[in-house]
Amino acid sequence: MAAAFAITAWLLSGLEISGGFGSYLWIALLFGVVNAIIGTFLRIITLPLTILTLGLFAIVVNAVLLEIVDAISDRLTIDHFFWTAIWAALILAFASVCLQFAASALLRPTTT
Repeated sequence: MAAAFAITAWLLSGLEISGGFGSYLWIALLFGVVNAIIGTFLRIITLPLTILTLGLFAIVVNAVLLEIVDAISDRLTIDHFFWTAIWAALILAFASVCLQFAASALLRPTTT
């Protein structure tokens, strides 16, 4: 997840993570905790809206979670809520899926 945050910060000009490698780990850990605690509650509350929009509202929920992490930590800075946070949520999800796919392909045992 820290690598996905690094890719997102590199691609998106409105999202900045100050500090080095430890900051990326800290932001990923903090996002994981916020996602597990507050994200579960938000997803349950917004379930009808998520179903109505065929899952697209989940991007808005992830953007809100990123804004919460921005408010908690001084190492993550998101410039404008709506577009920067929405794009960050999209890029973060895509980067996470790509990195998980690459890691599973590399770690998969080969059969001969």
